[in-house]
Amino acid sequence: MSEAPGIDDHAAPVPTRLATAWDVLILAVAALSIAFHVWVVFGGLVPTLVSRPLHLLFAIPFVFFFTGGNRSRLDIALSWLLGILGIACCLYIALNRRDLADQYGSLKGWFQIALSGLLIAIVLDMARRAVQPVMPAIALIVLLYGLLGQHLPGDIGHNGQPLTSFLGTLVISEGGLWGTLTGTSLELIAPFLILGAFVAAGDAGTGFMAIAQQTAGRFRAGTAKVEVVASALYGTISGSASANVASTGTFTIPAMIRNGYPAPFAASVEAVASTGGQIMPPVMGAGVFLMAEFLRMRYEDLMVVATLPALIFFLTCWFGVDRYAVTLGLRGMSADELPGWRKVARTLPFFALPLGTLIFLFVHTEYTPQFCGILALCVAVALLAIDVDLRLGLRLFLARLREATVNAAQQVAGIAAIMICAGIIVGVFHITGLGVKFTSLIVGLSGGRLWVALILTALACIALGMELPTTAAYAICIAVAGPALIELGLRPLQAHLFVFWYALLCTITPPVCGNVFIAARIAQTPWLPVAWRAMRLGGALFVVPIGFITHPSLLALGSDPLMALLAGAKITLGMALFSYGAIGRNEDWLKRIAALLASAAVIMLYGF
Repeated sequence: MSEAPGIDDHAAPVPTRLATAWDVLILAVAALSIAFHVWVVFGGLVPTLVSRPLHLLFAIPFVFFFTGGNRSRLDIALSWLLGILGIACCLYIALNRRDLADQYGSLKGWFQIALSGLLIAIVLDMARRAVQPVMPAIALIVLLYGLLGQHLPGDIGHNGQPLTSFLGTLVISEGGLWGTLTGTSLELIAPFLILGAFVAAGDAGTGFMAIAQQTAGRFRAGTAKVEVVASALYGTISGSASANVASTGTFTIPAMIRNGYPAPFAASVEAVASTGGQIMPPVMGAGVFLMAEFLRMRYEDLMVVATLPALIFFLTCWFGVDRYAVTLGLRGMSADELPGWRKVARTLPFFALPLGTLIFLFVHTEYTPQFCGILALCVAVALLAIDVDLRLGLRLFLARLREATVNAAQQVAGIAAIMICAGIIVGVFHITGLGVKFTSLIVGLSGGRLWVALILTALACIALGMELPTTAAYAICIAVAGPALIELGLRPLQAHLFVFWYALLCTITPPVCGNVFIAARIAQTPWLPVAWRAMRLGGALFVVPIGFITHPSLLALGSDPLMALLAGAKITLGMALFSYGAIGRNEDWLKRIAALLASAAVIMLYGF
């Protein structure tokens, strides 16, 4: 997931009273945001034109008002103006939702037309500020196509729609800003982001680091393997790759460097392993919640499907680290460096209890995923009052509660900015039939050959993902290429996981590779050597999606566990062979080539 904009750090000197008042304001808005999103889960059926505009309303302050960095007075003034106007537009829609619903997606009068245009512009600017300019640029191009496409020649154009209907569908109905993507952000993603923020604010990090060190530290390249396990465990509470790097990396990267590991290698391990958190059950990346909505599939079932691919991801990282351990002569951790099982037992409950509660509720109740998430949140909140020495502390509780509340609201705002902007793109696709045209184009370029279409789709995902967060890249690519892949014979689940996997790998794909940049900054080393090692370490991961196609049983853990495990074992063997071939000593080049050929045979040949 993409991180939300940070809170203003107020680098310039300000009076203490003003700074305190500003912090109180941020905390109050964050608390209202959390309360609203929890209320949506418990509140039953809330009208769409009330809940989804309010979702945007609570995101606006964290994008326009509470932002850090050195900004000009003009930019600050413009931010406040746009933010206030955006809040007013959201309130107008929520307060007038009955009358707007009776208009059936058609605007009335110049005021509603102006309001719709203004709100779309504000959403585009939110996405620009929260993520990268590429996403709003794509949305703007798609919007211009929707407005002017009737003037284009041939099949590329469309029949056109009146301005009142086009903008009305996007702004006062569920065909654009308030569509499926926004609903998923509000109703599914937000509760789990809140849960992850509250679990992470306590001593869960200490717990999973202790387990990682105790279980993986004794092996060769032990500190690097600790990072692989720690990233897998952190991925269970946060689907954000960048948050994973920034949190676990601050411990593991300096530890690897202190133990004599080359800084580029240490950073590359962190960058690659942290990427897998986006597909690690039970709390996966925002894109997986979106996938569940697109496929009309229960989140719990998708969580089971993702289990084997997630394990293969981290086993592949483990194999790569082990190969580097051989070539670089990296040792394991000594016994006195390990925390001991007593510390593991003492820290385990801090993440095992909330996650155990979540999994138990998934398995043994009929509650919705978001309801299970909020109940697990109650456990996480209670644990904030306890430290690793099992002492209660009111001050500790309040400090952690504040940190978790603000972080959760920030993350919810960042995802809302992405999803609502993506809703514009998907909405125009549906209004104009542009998605069907792209499907025909992909099928035509591939000549009806599935493998050619898969290559085109993978390249498109990687290209988009270089500039967009995983969720946004997945949402756009699946809207464009998903129908074509399904038309050429893939099952919907295969097509969606294929696209999502390549979208998440963009965090380590040069030249724009967010995880690599963050890890290199922590390691205080140039990013290019880190990117090179990350591509070698994670090269096998680019082959895994082919296994979804050639071994469909890999995705059938819930319905046919035996065949799924056999397929998983076969793909894992292929990944081990690939890592042996991609990483090793130059003098072993014949063995490495043989390993790569064997890996290709194992993965490419249709199996279980």
